[in-house]
Amino acid sequence: MPTKAIFTMGSSRTAFNGIDNHCKHDPRVREGVVVRFGVFLLAGRFPGQGDGEALHRAMAAVRDAEAAGFDDAWIAEHHFMPYGVCPSAITFAAQALGQTSRIVLGTAVSVLSTAHPVALAEQAALVHEMSDGRLRLGVGRGGPWVDLEVFGTGLDRYERGFGESLDLLLRGLSEGRVSADGDQFSFREVPIVPQLSRPGPPVTVACTSRSTVDEAAVRGLPMLLGMHIGDQEKAEMVARYAEKAVVAGRDPGSVQHVSAVLGHVADDRAQAVRELHEAMPGWLAAGLAAHTPIDGRLRSMRDPVAYTELLCSLHPVGSPDECVDRLLASAERTGINHVIMMVEGGGTARRTQENIARLGVEVLPRLR
Repeated sequence: MPTKAIFTMGSSRTAFNGIDNHCKHDPRVREGVVVRFGVFLLAGRFPGQGDGEALHRAMAAVRDAEAAGFDDAWIAEHHFMPYGVCPSAITFAAQALGQTSRIVLGTAVSVLSTAHPVALAEQAALVHEMSDGRLRLGVGRGGPWVDLEVFGTGLDRYERGFGESLDLLLRGLSEGRVSADGDQFSFREVPIVPQLSRPGPPVTVACTSRSTVDEAAVRGLPMLLGMHIGDQEKAEMVARYAEKAVVAGRDPGSVQHVSAVLGHVADDRAQAVRELHEAMPGWLAAGLAAHTPIDGRLRSMRDPVAYTELLCSLHPVGSPDECVDRLLASAERTGINHVIMMVEGGGTARRTQENIARLGVEVLPRLR
């Protein structure tokens, strides 16, 4: 059995209670097994690249991931920034599903603070039906960014409207009809068209705060936890989710949370880290700086070199053996056995393709 890794923590740690008790009693933590693997695609515009190049690299990565045996591919959604140049994850997913035959496509995430939940339900129903059920809909609150101003949804929708939006989306996908009489939405009952001939796409909620963890838990929806935090924080969020779900009468063991990590394999760790340090800081510097708050609030800016180093320390970066060890240790510590790997850290289409191929041949089979 590979040696279990001990991960260091980032400075953004949020304190949740109950981690030790959760780790003792959750059988998934003791097993430390990863049962589902995906790729996580940002379609980032690395220095010297155009947006079309970034998008085509991400689309090729979906096809490569299917060929390499990955279970799913998840695409991020961003507006007005080079950190990720895909403004509509559901549109990208539809295109990718048309170019593949087996792999599941997930949105990571469709932002509910700037999208109408019923319009998103219609789009998701269409894509899910046309792909024979291969869509997984990830949704999130988003951030207090200028997007809210541009799309006219406003700060109130971001701060107080997430739960209402989420419930409308869920009703539209599960019941086929939806009406609203709430603080954010009010309209007569309408049918969702197309009507689904199969259960709607599973919905996963991106969680970066206690309040969003709680929103997911009371509805029995799995969480998507980001690569900016380490195993300790993820385990704490899983523990909080379990506590809130039980209070709400939900079975926390019935959901499969998703953990996003940076995944980069090379002949040894030094080479893998070097390749990421050559490519990622320039992309991160431009991408992180482009987050513009809606209301002029101050925001801290991560140092791109230090952030790259942090990600390398937290995630499966290194030789195939080291990647296997990290993934097993993470599953054991967090209880999360669905992992999606950000595979574009090398910055080019060729390096992304090589990374996916090596993960598929040298890492995934040893974990399954």
